[in-house]
Amino acid sequence: MAAALTLAQIASRLGGRIVGNPEILIRQVASLQGAGPGQISFLARSAFKSQLAGTRASAVVLGAEAESLTTLPRIVCDNPYAYIARVSQLFNPPFTQPAGVHASAVLAPGVKLGARVSIGPGCVIGEEVSIGDDCCLYPRVVVYAGCRIGARAIIHAGAVIGADGFGIAPDDGRWVKIPQTGRVVIGDDVEIGANTTIDRGAMDDTVIGDGVKLDNQIQIGHNCRIGAHTAMAGCSGVAGSTSVGSRCMIGAGARILGHLSLCDGALVSAGTVISRSIRKPGVYTGLFPAGEHRSWTRNAAVVRHLAGLVKRVRALENPLKREEETDG
Repeated sequence: MAAALTLAQIASRLGGRIVGNPEILIRQVASLQGAGPGQISFLARSAFKSQLAGTRASAVVLGAEAESLTTLPRIVCDNPYAYIARVSQLFNPPFTQPAGVHASAVLAPGVKLGARVSIGPGCVIGEEVSIGDDCCLYPRVVVYAGCRIGARAIIHAGAVIGADGFGIAPDDGRWVKIPQTGRVVIGDDVEIGANTTIDRGAMDDTVIGDGVKLDNQIQIGHNCRIGAHTAMAGCSGVAGSTSVGSRCMIGAGARILGHLSLCDGALVSAGTVISRSIRKPGVYTGLFPAGEHRSWTRNAAVVRHLAGLVKRVRALENPLKREEETDG
């Protein structure tokens, strides 16, 4: 853990405007509810104002609109959430494995490793794989042959990069496997969560852009393209041959069907199923909220009959429209 810093020292490194005593000593970050002396917290949403009033933190980070809500020493900034993340980095340097290849890892012929690469226990790296500088692969990561990983990647335990995509062709009641001859190509500064799988392309490459952040247990299908700085939360999935734009945000458990395109800046809510391409930035949600089981089944039954109800309403409307046109 890093040494304690004053508010003034924090602000000198990260910016922001100090209100109150700049010499308050900070040793760690914490939530508003859990903070104590020597810790700094933050307010990013007005819904947590009541927690701000009762916090025992020595200082807080907040926006200008909330500056007057507390008398605690504080750092005022434009984006408190991002600011506290950087403060936390000061006090909690990331754990990294030592550079080098663990004795239990297996590297096939032709693997190219950049400088300061760390390959953890039980990793398996296939033939002709290229891994850029300053990458960290945690235990039991598997990278299939021919894949490319850019600089500063963090790949967490159990991730599988470059397994075959789900390429099968129907033939007289049976399935014929389509050879998956593409690769997975990963850009710089990408983080891939534990047990996430990224399939190699069927013919073209599967491409993960610079700065993409993938949570745990995500599935990326073959031939997909994930644009730069897109973030995807846990258990979401993208079916094959879909293109997701840059700076998109995909919520936990969301599903994006195959052969679609999502424009830059699309935000998909948790649990949403995307079945059509998105061409305009915005927030997209498709949920049927949970409720008491008996009530939910009644509502679901109504939803199943909506198409028929619309047809009946239109049949009733048409004579009325013709009558109005005749009267007019």
